[in-house]
Amino acid sequence: MDLTANYDMFLGPEHEMLRQTVRNFAEREVAPHIREWDRSGAAAEGPEDRPHLRSVLKRMGELGLLGICIPQRYSGAGMDYLALAVVCEELERVDSFLRVVMSVHTGLNSLSIFQWGTEEQKQRFLVPQARGEKLAAFCLTEPNSGTDAAAMQATARRDGEDYILNGEKIWISLADLADNFLVFAKTDPGAGPRGITAFIVERSMPGVSSYPIHGKLGVRAGNTGGVVFNDVRVPRSHRLGEEGEGFKIAMAALDNGRYTVAAGATGLIQASLEASIRYARERQTFGIPIAEHQLVKRMISHMVRKLDTSRLLVYRAGWMKNKGIRNTRETTLAKWHATVSSFEAADDAIQIHGAYGYADEYPVERYLRNARGAIIYEGTRELQELLQADFVMGYRKYPNLRCELPAYDPDFWESDG
Repeated sequence: MDLTANYDMFLGPEHEMLRQTVRNFAEREVAPHIREWDRSGAAAEGPEDRPHLRSVLKRMGELGLLGICIPQRYSGAGMDYLALAVVCEELERVDSFLRVVMSVHTGLNSLSIFQWGTEEQKQRFLVPQARGEKLAAFCLTEPNSGTDAAAMQATARRDGEDYILNGEKIWISLADLADNFLVFAKTDPGAGPRGITAFIVERSMPGVSSYPIHGKLGVRAGNTGGVVFNDVRVPRSHRLGEEGEGFKIAMAALDNGRYTVAAGATGLIQASLEASIRYARERQTFGIPIAEHQLVKRMISHMVRKLDTSRLLVYRAGWMKNKGIRNTRETTLAKWHATVSSFEAADDAIQIHGAYGYADEYPVERYLRNARGAIIYEGTRELQELLQADFVMGYRKYPNLRCELPAYDPDFWESDG
């Protein structure tokens, strides 16, 4: 049974061709090695201990995945925002580290430059990122500020036409690999959220350094770390948006990042379901396949429900992005529902596998470890719950944005300009 069928109200033939391309890549070039990469990643000191990362990212760039929803005039693939969801779904179906790359490089960084950047910034930074020639990361979280982003301590002090950037960011995906960082710092420390400004910082700038985080529960095949900025001189031309506009840029970026996380979590639900079906048909107890036991059927049926509801919520958010409709509430709901559902699905998959599910002979224990992080990053489960309540009760309104994420226009997206 094709678990991705019956979504024609959202997807077209081009999306299904894309799905098959991404699935072929992930299954042929990543799946045979992922258990080894996951094992070795737990003890890796830095990117030199993860040689697979650069080769996989290079291949993703060659396939056009890193710029999948960026217009062709900026060297992207020229597909829509739903295509981004399809890519994230299929990548996380094999492993979360693949989708994490899409979240930070494309969802959080490149789409922010596309939405807020000047034409000069798009040509200088977005074009090479869309081609996969440069990797990009997103630097918001700090050691003492996560969900409360406005409590950040990083500062950017004006010095003539430049800014002097100081601070530390942590839990940064691609920290040791990225060429460009979208960094948020306070230019007016006394102004709260209105005193935050966004900057495009290049690794080559003096004073930029990074370090890996060891001992992660999940996403071990990827790279996560901290980035330190020590008296980094950032030209005014690298400021994204206006001074004091950084908090709005960060929140708009998280709409895109949460969308990719939700789509990836949907792929992880599908992976858990597929693994459970295979095992339940093969494993026998009391003389019959365990697939015939009612409580096993119950767990599998719950995975089906979670898969379809998550996918529908994600695709609704993608459809709204295509239409240029603000979708913070819908994307937040999709992220909350899909990530919690993916953890529950992976947990049930382990239960179906029994003792074998507790070891990495089967992939389901990796699914559970990977799923747990998404309930925290890019907005905790608890934050998503509060946002939903605040929206429905009228306590939260959409802020005015100087730059909206452009609606998908095929004439613009597919034109070379």
